[in-house]
Amino acid sequence: MSPAQHTLLAAGEAGEHRTLIIILFSVFVAATLVITVWAGRQTKDAADFYAGGRQFTGFQNGLAVSGDYMSAASFLGIAGAIALFGYDGFLYSIGFLVAWLVALLLVAEPLRNSGRYTMGDVLAYRMRQRPVRTAAGTSTIVVSIFYLLAQMAGAGVLVSLLLGITSDSGKIGIVALVGVLMIVYVTIGGMKGTTWVQMVKAVLLIAGALLLTFLVLLKFDFNLSDLLGSAADNSGKGAAFLEPGLKYGATGTTKLDFISLGIALVLGTAGLPHILIRFYTVPTAKAARKSVLWAIGLIGAFYLMTLALGFGAAALIKPEEITASNKAGNTAAPLLALHLGGVDSNWGAILLATISAVAFATILAVVAGLTLASSSSFAHDIYANVIKRGTATEKQEMSAARYATVGIGAVSILLGALARDLNVAGLVALAFAVAASANLPTILYSLFWKRFTTSGALWSIYGGLVTAVGLVLFSPVVSGKPTSMFPDVDFHWFPLENPGIISIPVGFLLGVVGTLLSKDEPDKGKYAELEVRSLTGTGAH
Repeated sequence: MSPAQHTLLAAGEAGEHRTLIIILFSVFVAATLVITVWAGRQTKDAADFYAGGRQFTGFQNGLAVSGDYMSAASFLGIAGAIALFGYDGFLYSIGFLVAWLVALLLVAEPLRNSGRYTMGDVLAYRMRQRPVRTAAGTSTIVVSIFYLLAQMAGAGVLVSLLLGITSDSGKIGIVALVGVLMIVYVTIGGMKGTTWVQMVKAVLLIAGALLLTFLVLLKFDFNLSDLLGSAADNSGKGAAFLEPGLKYGATGTTKLDFISLGIALVLGTAGLPHILIRFYTVPTAKAARKSVLWAIGLIGAFYLMTLALGFGAAALIKPEEITASNKAGNTAAPLLALHLGGVDSNWGAILLATISAVAFATILAVVAGLTLASSSSFAHDIYANVIKRGTATEKQEMSAARYATVGIGAVSILLGALARDLNVAGLVALAFAVAASANLPTILYSLFWKRFTTSGALWSIYGGLVTAVGLVLFSPVVSGKPTSMFPDVDFHWFPLENPGIISIPVGFLLGVVGTLLSKDEPDKGKYAELEVRSLTGTGAH
C-alpha cells in the first residue's frame, strides 16, 4: 500500500468513527468551557484576572507551568522531528528541558519578588515607566504571536487528519475555530480559568504520552535496543538515523543552524512571557521555586517519553506515510496511535481519536496562556501605564485586556493559516530565539546590573527584537524552500533557520552599548530597593 493510501486509510478510519471523535472533542471543549465559566465568576479584580488571585500552590502552579510549556511543539513537532531525523530530532527535547535550569537559577524567584503582573513591572521599577513599558509590551506581543503560530499550525494539521479535511480552506477554518475558542477562554476566565484548564490538560497529556510509550515498549518487549534498531531499519537511513548529522550536519551551515537552535532553546524559556507571568500566580517566592521544581520533574518525564513516541513512529510507520500526511511530520504521534491500536481496527480509531483529543486540548490550553500573557501586557503596560498614564481603573484595564485578546486572536488566526505546513517544533524554536534576544538580556541586566539604564533597556529590547524578527523574515523559514511559509518565492539571504546565534548576542551587546552611551544616570537607590526585594521578597505584592 502506498504512503498516500495509508494516509487516506487513516483519514478513512477516522471517518468511520467520526461521531466518536466529534464526541470526544466536544466533551473536552465543553468541560474546559465549564471550568472557564466557573473561574470567570470567581474573577473579581485585576489580581484575579492577571495572576489568579495568587492563590495557587507550588504543585498546582508547577502542573500549570508544565501544561503551558508542553505545547503542540512538544507533542506533535518533536515526535515528528524524531520520526523523520532520528537523533537530530531528539535535540529539541534536550534543549527544551535544559532551558528550565536557566529559568530556575536566574529568573523564577527574583521575578516573582519584583513584579506584579507582567515583565514590564520589573523593568519599570527602576527605569522610566512609559518607554520601558511600551518596549516590554511590544516584545511580549511579538513573542506570543510567534508562539501562537505554532499552536495554530498544529491544530490545523491535527483536526484535518481526523476529519479527513484536505482543502486549504477547510484547514484555515479549523485554525479560525481554535482562535475563537481561545478568545472565549481568556475573555471569560482570565488567569484562573486558564490555569485550571492547563492543569487538566497537563494531566491528560502526560497520561496520553504514558499510554503510547507503554504500548510502544510492549510492542518491542521493553527492549530499547530492538526499538532503536527497528526505527533505523524502517527509516531507510540505517545506522545514520541513530547518529548526529542527519538534519544538522551535512554542511557547515546546518551545523551552525544546530548551534543556533541550541542557544535559542536553552536561553529562550527564561524570556517567554507566558511562562514568566506564571510566577506571579503563587503567594510566595518559595512557592515559585517549588513550582519550577515540579515543572522540571513533569516536563523531564514527558520529554523522555518523546523518545519512545518519535522512535516508535519511525519503527512502525514508513517515513513516506508520515510526510504524505504532513510535510513537516506533525502527524507522527496521532498516526502512531492508529498503528498501535491497529490500522483496520476499532481500537486503532479509538486510540487515534483519544490522543488527538488530548493534543487538541494541549493546543487550546497553550494558546489561552499565550493570549493571556500578551493581552495582559498590552492592558497593564501599554494601555494603563502609557496611554492612560496610570489613571485607568481596574475595570477599564480588564476591558482593554479583553479587547486586546480579540485583536491578538485575529492576527494569530491570519498568520497561523499561512504557517500550516511548517514543523511546529521549529516554529516554537523561533519564538524562543526572539524571547532570548529581546526579553532575557533586559531582565537579567535589570535584576543584576546596577549601571543599567532606560536607554540600555530600549536598545536591548528593540535591537534584539528587530534583529531576530528581521533575520527570520529573510530566512528559509519564510521563503526559498519547499517547506517554507511561501515556497513559491525566494527572497531569503540569511542561510540559517534559527537566528539565535546572531540575534541573542546582539540583544545582550546592545544593552551594554545603549547603557554606556546614554547620558541617563541610573537610580542607584531604586536598584538597591529592587535588589533587596528580588532576593528577599520584602514589599512584593
